[in-house]
Amino acid sequence: MRRILSIALALPAIALAPACTQETQNKIGRSFQNWTGANGVLEIYAGEKLVRRFVEIDKLTTASATQGGGDRPYRFGYGVLDQNLNGIKDGNERKVYFEISDYATNYVFYGDPGS
Repeated sequence: MRRILSIALALPAIALAPACTQETQNKIGRSFQNWTGANGVLEIYAGEKLVRRFVEIDKLTTASATQGGGDRPYRFGYGVLDQNLNGIKDGNERKVYFEISDYATNYVFYGDPGS
């Protein structure tokens, strides 16, 4: 049922997409990705060394300003903190909230290659 609903909501946007600018099309694409989820992986680096990994992330969201326009300079989400950096959720690892700075954090976010 959820899949049918998501398809029904996506069809009007797909029909209107050619009339939109590239930037608007990208925003629409990101909103669908955020809505449907990505089962993503976030890796945080200190120099060349991997220091944190979060797995099973549904979405990585850019914070919006509460007053005025624009975005805030950080992203946030929920994911399983992969404490031993093995790339999978182990029994003792739990879902946590996290924030990362757009300016000071070296990170890579990608869809789970095992999905």
